[in-house]
Amino acid sequence: MPRADARRNRELLLAAARAVFGERGPSAPLDEIARRAGVGNATMYRHFPTRRELLIAVYADEVTALTAEGRDLLAKDPAADALFIWIRTFIAHIATKRDLAQAIPEGERTALFNEWHTTMRSTMSALLTRAQKAGEVRPDVIEADLVTLANGIALAGADPDQIDRLIHLVRQGADVS
Repeated sequence: MPRADARRNRELLLAAARAVFGERGPSAPLDEIARRAGVGNATMYRHFPTRRELLIAVYADEVTALTAEGRDLLAKDPAADALFIWIRTFIAHIATKRDLAQAIPEGERTALFNEWHTTMRSTMSALLTRAQKAGEVRPDVIEADLVTLANGIALAGADPDQIDRLIHLVRQGADVS
């Protein structure tokens, strides 16, 4: 188990990297990340010897947060609301984290992406199954279709109001009535 100060420095670096990558993109200077985290470059490189490792850690944290939100929403009612709240968050994730994900070197993306996509799809599936069992979403709606629709909305570059309208249209199509 790493020492408390090492864990704190890692968390500070990840938070700073999320902010800097969000503002300046995944090619942002690593020195800026260390500076914002309040640590020296040597500390940063001890935790993340390469940009690749930092990118992977930041993106993995984003996926973890997204799936944790999905787990939390499994306890919320109505079940269909929980599903579509998560879909909105999933769309925002795709729209805002795509450059970060694409910055991970291609040769390493396949295994990592398979793992991350499996996690996100299982979250979507659990929320969908719950909504279907509650009788709030049609039984013929499948997770793969919702993922495809969410990706399409995210990649369309829609503004927040349009995203909400498009999610509403998807929800109307999935409604049992």
